[in-house]
Amino acid sequence: MNVIEVLRNGGPSIWLLVFLFVLLSFLALTTIIERIWFWSKILTREREIVGRVLESARREWEAAREIARRSLDQPIGRFLYAALELHNPEPEIFQLALQASADEELAAMRRGEKILEAVIAISPLLGLLGTVLGLIRSLGSIRLGDLGTTSTEGVTLGISDALGSTAAGLIIAILSLAFYRIFQSLVLSQVKIFRQAGNELELLYRKDWAYQKQQEQAEAVSASASASASESVSVRMGDRPFSPSSMPTSPNSSGSNPPSSNPSGSNPSGSNSPGPTGFSSPFSATPPSTSKSPDSTERDEHNAPDSTAEAPSTDATVSPSPSSPDAEVQS
Repeated sequence: MNVIEVLRNGGPSIWLLVFLFVLLSFLALTTIIERIWFWSKILTREREIVGRVLESARREWEAAREIARRSLDQPIGRFLYAALELHNPEPEIFQLALQASADEELAAMRRGEKILEAVIAISPLLGLLGTVLGLIRSLGSIRLGDLGTTSTEGVTLGISDALGSTAAGLIIAILSLAFYRIFQSLVLSQVKIFRQAGNELELLYRKDWAYQKQQEQAEAVSASASASASESVSVRMGDRPFSPSSMPTSPNSSGSNPPSSNPSGSNPSGSNSPGPTGFSSPFSATPPSTSKSPDSTERDEHNAPDSTAEAPSTDATVSPSPSSPDAEVQS
């Protein structure tokens, strides 16, 4: 009995099982073809992109960013560009960008696995169901009086046809499982590549970040030292900036005094008092006035010692000279 006769004599249950087998086979086949096309494009350019980006990152980050941007059609290019497109981020943010991009890309690589898992699980069960239904139909046609006669040959053929559904389900499940394991191994290899590329890129970025911070600290220290030096100089020079006009002038300097209102140069009051500078002219004919104020006179009299106590008495008799006549009379 061929397949056409089985479908013709099987009834609605067999038609339903055949439809389900065809549907599962179509889903598994399309998923396998799409994944093969996907992985063939990735595996041919992946390592080249990683090598170029890392090599450029050791010299210039802008070049590495441009290479990753041109490789956005590849998962590894999108993974690297997610962190490189950030403008001078902190190392922790750089690492988080790599992790988020890796999770997204690896999830896209696992696309289709759920379909294959469903086909692997359902196909054997449908085959077993077809076998059970075939056995029920075959054994239900046996009569007790027909045992040992030629009428039991149809029962035997029905059992063999029923077991064919189990074989079909197992074939679909086995092929789907084989490709499912292959695709899983490719995903695991991508996880290793992503982790290695991300770690190397992060290490390069952390080194460059530390170098930039050292340069900024050195510039800050230099700027603070310059500011301190300028402040110390300004403190020594005073609050006002130094200028020649701020230097004090001596009375005998060559600078000319402001002109007097008296053309003749004499004091209007007729006295020889000191000029505006506080010094009297050494060539003046009249000596400077020594008059004192009444207050200063009183202070001098108060501080002066008593002249009557210290001076010798003027009432004492002056002894005349021996040569005088009075001296001879007294003797």
